[in-house]
Amino acid sequence: MPAQSPLRVAIVGSGPAAFFTADQLLARDGLEITVDMFERLPTPFGLVRFGVAPDHQKIKKVTQQFHRAAQRPNLRFFGNVDFGTDLQLDNLTRHYHMICFATGAQTDRRLGIPGEDLQRSHSATDFVAWYNGHPEYRDYEFDLSVERVAVVGIGNVAVDVARILCLTPEELAKTDITDYAERVLRQSSVREIYMLGRRGPVQAAFTNPEVRELGEMPGADFRVLSEDLVLDPLSQAALDASDSRALRKRLDILQECAKRSPEGKPRTLTLRFLVSPVELMGNDASQVVGMRIVRNRLEEGKGRLRPVPTDRFEDLPVELVFRSVGYHGVPLPGVPFNEDWGTVPNEKGRVVTADGDPVPGIYVSGWIKRGPSGVIGTNKADAAETVGVMLEDAAAGKTLTPAEPDPAAAEATIRSRQPRFISYDDWLRIDELETSRGKAEGRPRVKFTSVPEILEALDRR
Repeated sequence: MPAQSPLRVAIVGSGPAAFFTADQLLARDGLEITVDMFERLPTPFGLVRFGVAPDHQKIKKVTQQFHRAAQRPNLRFFGNVDFGTDLQLDNLTRHYHMICFATGAQTDRRLGIPGEDLQRSHSATDFVAWYNGHPEYRDYEFDLSVERVAVVGIGNVAVDVARILCLTPEELAKTDITDYAERVLRQSSVREIYMLGRRGPVQAAFTNPEVRELGEMPGADFRVLSEDLVLDPLSQAALDASDSRALRKRLDILQECAKRSPEGKPRTLTLRFLVSPVELMGNDASQVVGMRIVRNRLEEGKGRLRPVPTDRFEDLPVELVFRSVGYHGVPLPGVPFNEDWGTVPNEKGRVVTADGDPVPGIYVSGWIKRGPSGVIGTNKADAAETVGVMLEDAAAGKTLTPAEPDPAAAEATIRSRQPRFISYDDWLRIDELETSRGKAEGRPRVKFTSVPEILEALDRR
């Protein structure tokens, strides 16, 4: 039993890592724990709402599990409350015995090449947030009047971006993509998409269902170059040493795709391996008009195969670029941060200082803890590890000593600093309105895409 009872916990963030953490804390029998969850946006679920592709509705059903957690009487949701602006660390330490940050990785990594900041060069994460209705990205603009696009990266975000660019208007109309994005994509002139991976097919991060889906798109031919599938000795050795049936199946799928003849579909998506961009070239208007890529070879390094550039270059006549080479966390005011890794330094979820000393009562879960890796379900085991050390510390009395642990005092502080916070009941009303609007159009939902829209719908202007 924790030395403090009830144990008052604040969780900052409301994506999968946050909900898995909350659910596992509250599911412990014999422990009296209450959780307050804080989200800077008005809506919960993080990347499930703003990152999962709109044509992948099955993946979004994980929110049903999160909804069950949110319905627990000892969990309160406070949306539209920004840590660092509306609330500071000292506000939380005044009211909670423990604080867990599950804020994800909110920015993208850069390529670090000449021309990266030209017009029509974008982060893929910006594009994803835009078409998924993230309030902070709805006014972004993407020029789809061009014919040729490069997506740098072959992870799941890159695959989603490439696929969205290839969807037909009929396919888009069945999704919960935002109305403004659907209009732009319907008018798209894009005909050629290149998806570029710096390593080989054995090292590719995408899954078999993802690559199979690319080969079955109604509106685009999927090309894989047969010469890219010839394995170098190191990749062949890695394949021979692997017992992964999924890996061998993936190579079989790619080989099958390489043998296909084009069917004359409106668009073509070409997957390239072992190439990296080295420069984006621009015109007099500072717009991207080309990309120079270099052919890579693989070498052993630090326990993995790493790409090394050769002297073979090629120019692609692309006019629009989406960079998808990883996410990066952002610092949290008052919390230690490792800028190189983009994470909060920790040991099994316990936040530590630069000297390795534990910071009492402060924890992390999810991408801000381990970096941007894994899928939604990966956060469940990650959360279990964090919850384990939280309960271990609670049992040992290693918690914060809040001056006002009463739930009413915490809510009073929140109301004084952000009176227009959104409760979970408010979210249920928004959810109902969105799904009702979607039902009228034969879609899963029609999203509200700005904070004022949401507040107006709740009569909170």
